[in-house]
Amino acid sequence: MELFNIIEQQKLAKLLIAKMHKKNLKLAIAESCTGGMISTILTSVPGASNVFDRGLITYSNKSKIQLLGVKENSLKNYGAVSKEVVKEMVKGLLNISDANIALSISGVAGPGSINPEKPEGLVWIAFGAKNSIIKTIKFNFGIIGRDNVRKKSSIKALNLLLDFLDSN
Repeated sequence: MELFNIIEQQKLAKLLIAKMHKKNLKLAIAESCTGGMISTILTSVPGASNVFDRGLITYSNKSKIQLLGVKENSLKNYGAVSKEVVKEMVKGLLNISDANIALSISGVAGPGSINPEKPEGLVWIAFGAKNSIIKTIKFNFGIIGRDNVRKKSSIKALNLLLDFLDSN
């Protein structure tokens, strides 16, 4: 299972890098629950530097506020794992980077959860381009373990970016 995940991740990353290069686009990513996993997958591909502008690990609320301009009120009212916050993370990335496309991710990897409304395995992903609508998607992976939530989230994020590129 582990080897399959790595092969699938590398395949998706190579495809994404190639499509971004062909369309002359730049990408920025803000990661919370994945802790840099998506950026690591992308930068394992030769030529990634041509399209990958930056990857930020904004694990704490303070880093989301300071680096991405997420509103303190949004964090207070909705929590870090929310549609509203991942959307603000994407907006912040597009404002501070040279990227045309941005993706953000925040979730509850586990084990356990301190909020019954936000169970282990809940992940929000947002993505969008400059001057376009930012899309948000919620995933419930369930209680599959911290590493599996992070891996599945990373693969979903790469697939979402590929689908986004294909539709634009």
